[in-house]
Amino acid sequence: MLSLHTNNATLSAQTSIGKTQSSLSTSMTRLSTGFRINSAKDDAAGLQIASRLKAQTSGMAVAMRNTQNATSMLQTADGALDEVSNMLVRMKDLATQAADASSTAADQTAMQSEYDALGKELSNVMKNTTFGGKTLLTGGTIASSMTFQIGASASETMSVDLSTDMTSVATNLTSATANYAAAATGTELTATGGANATITKLDTALASVNKVRSGLGAASNRLEHVYNNLSNMSSNTKAATGLIMDVDFATESSSMTSNQMLMQAGTAMLKQTNSMSSMVMSLLQ
Repeated sequence: MLSLHTNNATLSAQTSIGKTQSSLSTSMTRLSTGFRINSAKDDAAGLQIASRLKAQTSGMAVAMRNTQNATSMLQTADGALDEVSNMLVRMKDLATQAADASSTAADQTAMQSEYDALGKELSNVMKNTTFGGKTLLTGGTIASSMTFQIGASASETMSVDLSTDMTSVATNLTSATANYAAAATGTELTATGGANATITKLDTALASVNKVRSGLGAASNRLEHVYNNLSNMSSNTKAATGLIMDVDFATESSSMTSNQMLMQAGTAMLKQTNSMSSMVMSLLQ
């Protein structure tokens, strides 16, 4: 029907052009951002899933840093206890030498002097070893129950409790050298029979230190496995997020080209439909 008031062909062409323009705009937005989903209306369900995966990935990244920091802290404590162990070995050497009948009183006094100095340094290492400004050993982090956050959820924690073993270390060191608790001139090597008895005390102290080191090593190994597993989960979660969020450039480029051609064709047809009104007027001539 020819009509002056309503041009159905023009309306249809305008509707078609509007749809094509919307699709073209969506394709251009996706290609410019690199994302298939740029707003909730693009894919509401996909956006929800991707957002949850992103939050999980972010949490795992922080947890990975936590495991590295925790491992560094445990290694710092282990290094300090290694030095404690070395000093205890030297002190045992001195006690073994002082216990021998070939050692004179003067020899024993000289050995006691070194023994006292080592006792002071034991106290220094145990009380002043820090990590990030926080005491680690005596009265510090390692001496209490530790909880490490090793995942993105509240339930993903790792507990390590070496407090009992650390208490044993302090007790045994105090027993082995008077200078551990307070600066003094000891008699461990100069008293009659003292050197021989001290050998046993030092063996006990060494055993307690090694027990703590064993616990630290076990915790460090576990944290290494935690890190590797987090790395694996993080990689796969990022890949899953990418499958949902990232645009397929080949497909979207083809879609954009098709929409551009439709826009050109629609615009050309709209121009033709606008000339239909003149056909009505030609009937009146």
